[in-house]
Amino acid sequence: MNDPRAERTRAALRGALLAECGERPLAEVSVSAVVRRAGLGRATFYLHYEDLRALAVDACGEVVEAAVDALHDWRGPVDPAAPPAALTAFLADAAGHAALYRGLLDPGGGGPLGDLMHRRLRERSRTERERAGAPHADTVASAVAAAFTGLLADWLHGLIAADPPTFAGRVWRLLIALHSTPL
Repeated sequence: MNDPRAERTRAALRGALLAECGERPLAEVSVSAVVRRAGLGRATFYLHYEDLRALAVDACGEVVEAAVDALHDWRGPVDPAAPPAALTAFLADAAGHAALYRGLLDPGGGGPLGDLMHRRLRERSRTERERAGAPHADTVASAVAAAFTGLLADWLHGLIAADPPTFAGRVWRLLIALHSTPL
């Protein structure tokens, strides 16, 4: 059973970290700044998290789940010309929070947000491919996770120029290609 006080404290720390990362990269954020913004003591921080990276991974959970769900929000035959509406909506939201996500996601897809996204997306893709009886589930799941995470990171860092709907279409076609390439 979750302690409501502990969850409120963790939520305050997550919110404070996200606010700090909206202003500067994670590498420039300190525990002191986070606890000051959260109105908590430093000792309280260490009761809940080992370090800032652990807090960052926890704080990224919701955006990662939104991304994973958006990529898997389709049923029936796949239309390469029509990415899932949830994917376009996720990318539009991500563009609105680009400064924050850039603080947690390095170009190429590293950083706490990228590491967690890759792990969760790979797991979900592998599970769905296995459930469907598709071959090479591990290989394709790794390729999908790496491609999406890297593309998202590079787009948010301005290395790929496209508005969210255009980018969603490009990403969707690339991911379909990965799923359909004979190995």
